[in-house]
Amino acid sequence: MQNVTPVAVAVLVAELVPAALFGFAPQWPPRLVQRWPARARTLLPALFGLPYAFLAGWLHIFQWNWFALYALLPVGMAWLLGQAARVDPEQKGNWRDGLILLTLGLAVDLRWFDSGWPAGWESLGKLLLVNAGLYGFLAIRQLSGTGFDFKLKLRDWTSGLRELLFFAPLVLGFGFALGFLHLHAARPSLGTAFLRWMAIFFFVAVPEELFFRGWVQNLLERRLGRTLALIVASILFGLSHFNKRNPVAVHFNWRYVLLATLAGIFYGRAWRDHRRVPASTITHTFVDWIWSWWF
Repeated sequence: MQNVTPVAVAVLVAELVPAALFGFAPQWPPRLVQRWPARARTLLPALFGLPYAFLAGWLHIFQWNWFALYALLPVGMAWLLGQAARVDPEQKGNWRDGLILLTLGLAVDLRWFDSGWPAGWESLGKLLLVNAGLYGFLAIRQLSGTGFDFKLKLRDWTSGLRELLFFAPLVLGFGFALGFLHLHAARPSLGTAFLRWMAIFFFVAVPEELFFRGWVQNLLERRLGRTLALIVASILFGLSHFNKRNPVAVHFNWRYVLLATLAGIFYGRAWRDHRRVPASTITHTFVDWIWSWWF
């Protein structure tokens, strides 16, 4: 990352705090937030815009339009999800849920907001959206069955590694047959390998699994049933990878989409085993980690 300064690191830590609260004490934030007046609950996530203000101000690239977006978008999400909670108490899924998920998905996939951040720190914008989503869906909507926390259990490892063992031979066969995978000889040190695994786990796999399994597949199941929800969520996951190998490319990378869709099936199976985001995150992390070194 460029511009590694104490302020930038402090902003990163500040952005990790909300996710850590929901991850290590998942029952506490929703209970606390529900005690506040409705207006306070809705306006509180405007604070998520402050990390941008501090970092951009420090680097002299602050723009009011970006600050307004990062302050108002989480508020709008909280308001819509508060409405959804009232009109859909059975949590069968509401158009407001779909609108928010579509907005978040496109914003991340098409990198709508990246240009508002300093070069090298675009991931902070994605973390901000994760925090807004956690606050909206878990504290305001109080969506059940998400299965998000950082308390890894034995069954998470069992489900996650089981799906990895089922998935790996299949994806290797398809990947080599399609010309998408190419073997590379990499011998990372133990420390480097561990740090990369942790980075993939927290900054890639957790956000994607929270979104596609904890929110999308979770809500789709209530309308479509387990099997169809798994298929639809996996297809959406695959489509989100159409430009992943070359973010500025216009062409549709169908090989990546196909393999990512296949991966989504196994990630979704790991999640729905006990409805646990950590389980699918383990599968996802190992797949990306192995691919990053040897394929």
